[in-house]
Amino acid sequence: MSNGDRRSQFWALYVTRFAEGFGFITLITLLGPYINALDPQGTTVLGLTISAGFVIGMYTTGFTLAQTVAVVPLAWAGDRFDKRTVLLWVLAVGAVVYALFPLVDSSGSFILIRALQGVVVTGAGLMTLSLVGQIADVGTRADKIGKANAASFAASILGSLSAGGIYDAVGFGPVFSVIAALMAIAWAITWRVLDADETRVEGFPFSDLAVNRKLVTVSTFRVQYAFAVTMVRTWIPIYAGTSMASGGLGVAGVAIAVTVTAEKATNMVGQLFTGRLSDGYGRSLFVFAGGGAYGVIAVLIPFAPAVGAVLGADVTAPFLGDLPPAYLPLVALSGLLGVADSFREPASMALFADEGTDEGGVASSFGIRELVWRPGSVAGPLIAGWLMVEVSMAAVFYVGGAFAITGVLAFLTVLAHDHGRTALTTW
Repeated sequence: MSNGDRRSQFWALYVTRFAEGFGFITLITLLGPYINALDPQGTTVLGLTISAGFVIGMYTTGFTLAQTVAVVPLAWAGDRFDKRTVLLWVLAVGAVVYALFPLVDSSGSFILIRALQGVVVTGAGLMTLSLVGQIADVGTRADKIGKANAASFAASILGSLSAGGIYDAVGFGPVFSVIAALMAIAWAITWRVLDADETRVEGFPFSDLAVNRKLVTVSTFRVQYAFAVTMVRTWIPIYAGTSMASGGLGVAGVAIAVTVTAEKATNMVGQLFTGRLSDGYGRSLFVFAGGGAYGVIAVLIPFAPAVGAVLGADVTAPFLGDLPPAYLPLVALSGLLGVADSFREPASMALFADEGTDEGGVASSFGIRELVWRPGSVAGPLIAGWLMVEVSMAAVFYVGGAFAITGVLAFLTVLAHDHGRTALTTW
């Protein structure tokens, strides 16, 4: 493959990452307004009232449960057959799923369609990252994966801002017409530009990769970190958007979008550089430093009201409206979370790409990465929903941050025990 052809392949995959990221972040941004509109306090099943905390948690857990079910068959199909074909099917289904969101009229229907969205996001993520890792040369994988992630974060920025603005102006429906159109455009570009994937893996590569020493080591961190990211990243816009009576800030849709955009923008810019650094200096140090910093910053989020009060940060801003004292410190902390995660993410992904390519099952390697994430992404929102309703909004961020900190400590312990005391800087 010539350099020009290779570059076109990457750009096609970056466009797909953009479409996937746009759809994903839109729902994250609008979770607060959906909570207000669908009234989880009034949800009943067979005449029994369901806890509001459980229903709020299911808004995210329904999504992640579907992802969990979809990981193995989609990853296996990607290794066994043509990843391009699998990706085209996923994008086609995605266009239909996003077109269905305007029909949501209850918590139950929202959770169901969010589950279908989970399958689409998982399939698109697995196939695009697997193909990027497969096409990239060995010494450039973290760099190329970082750029693919930057495309997703660019979509997150535009998606958050446009979703919040469109919702404030005309409601939910038109937002999803935009996303369905983006999925259709990504399908057309993938079909036109991306070459067929000729690699074929017989058998079930999950079984060998599941005992790979490096993957097992990083998984000791990742299984705990999943709780942290799912709780913290999801609850920042919920904190911003839910009413003050529910422990939130009650800001407008565009202001909610800014809290999400701050994290995505700093993460996007960071990954344009940190992936290349990880290629040159190794993976484990970046995973450790980024994960630990994420936990510390998350624990500081409940102090945003106190910081805002000291700074006199209750202001009125154009387009954003009246802002409580906690809002601007929350935006700043969200941006710092993005900086921290930009060090961790491309290094972690490149490690899975390295091991998967060496073992002959790159899609399955990314599938294991997804499976390790699933316990935290499924249980985390349920824990956070319960904490929000039964304890406090602040407890969500304390517990989420604690998961990240214990995760990096467990990672450091296993790394030193299994790979030597210098592994943090050489592995």
